[in-house]
Amino acid sequence: MSGYQKYTELDVWKQAKDLAAYIYHVTASFPKEEQFGIISQMRRCVVSVPSNIAEGCGRQHIKETIHFLSIARGSLYELETQIHISKDLHFINEVDFNKTLQSIEHVGKLINGFIRFQNTKKAPKP
Repeated sequence: MSGYQKYTELDVWKQAKDLAAYIYHVTASFPKEEQFGIISQMRRCVVSVPSNIAEGCGRQHIKETIHFLSIARGSLYELETQIHISKDLHFINEVDFNKTLQSIEHVGKLINGFIRFQNTKKAPKP
């Protein structure tokens, strides 16, 4: 495959994976009664982000790749909402809240850029 790049070499995947590890760390201090509530939900959606980036990269068609990148972006927005709820419930401190939001914003920009890049690949050549 000419020009092939493994998804594990992509900055967007690396940053999303790092965000997942960070969320696992942050949610470890949440109340234990939330183990099957918001902790589980946040962990599922944050793991979905790098997982969908990887799955999209494994697809044969650009349209499918973009579809999975869009799912990753949706999971990122879901996580952002859960972080705000966690702050409202005083489960997360201000420092971790701000760091998480900055990381979510950064990963979101990387995903959007990767989607734009994929769209240029499918555009008809003049």
